Amino acid sequence: MARNAEKAMTALARFRQAQLEEGKVKERRPFLASECCDLPKAEKWRRQIISEISKKVAQIQNAGLGEFRIRDLNDEINKLLREKGHWEVRIKELGGPDYGRIGPKMLDHEGKEVPGNRGYKYFGAARDLPGVRELFEKEPAPPVRKTRAELMKDVDAEYYGYRDEDDGVLLPLEQDYEKQTIAEAVEKWKREKEERRLAGGGEKEEEEENIYAVGKEESDEELGEEQEEEDGKHTFIAHVPVPSQKEVEEALVRRKKMELLQRYASETLLAQSTEARALLGL
Repeated sequence: MARNAEKAMTALARFRQAQLEEGKVKERRPFLASECCDLPKAEKWRRQIISEISKKVAQIQNAGLGEFRIRDLNDEINKLLREKGHWEVRIKELGGPDYGRIGPKMLDHEGKEVPGNRGYKYFGAARDLPGVRELFEKEPAPPVRKTRAELMKDVDAEYYGYRDEDDGVLLPLEQDYEKQTIAEAVEKWKREKEERRLAGGGEKEEEEENIYAVGKEESDEELGEEQEEEDGKHTFIAHVPVPSQKEVEEALVRRKKMELLQRYASETLLAQSTEARALLGL
């Protein structure tokens, strides 16, 4: 006797099943949850959506489906999750239980939400897709900023370059460069001097005037002259006339008198004093 599975696969069994289902119209799930006004049917459609989500979550665990198929499955799961939420809201409106608060969250916990992208989740192999794995990686912690006191610990004389010569390398290099620069400057000066002499017809160029030399005919008050003291030391007199101590004292006395007159004398007295001094020629 044939088994039940083999009986079900026969052509007669399939024909009989078609006759039984003939005349029956399969009811489709409404596109919008608001179109359903019957609480039992709303419960039925919610259970159907949960069943579809479970099947797709099981399928997406297979990483061999390919990147495009995995992405499509992930999009379909997220779409069904949103639809399930709509039906739960509709069930609550029809007087049913609040599944958003008391319902199981196992299906939601299967997915992982990207930080900053609220609502969309990645399930199974979708979390390992290129470009998605990096979204779940934690950003490195920012470096700890040093305080002012910690920064000042490294500030010393070497920080400002005061110890650059201590290694004994910089000074010889600077001396060599200084000698080379002076030699080049002297060579340039000699070359220019020779060119000027040739340009002047070969005549001997007059010696350059020493601007720092002091002539003998110049007076001591204007330029000053070098004098030798008894102890053999050399002193220099200033090149400008310096007033004596007596002249300084007289100038201070005159200035003090003028200040007192301006402070205590009247305008008439000042005018008379000025006129008298003019008559006396002072």
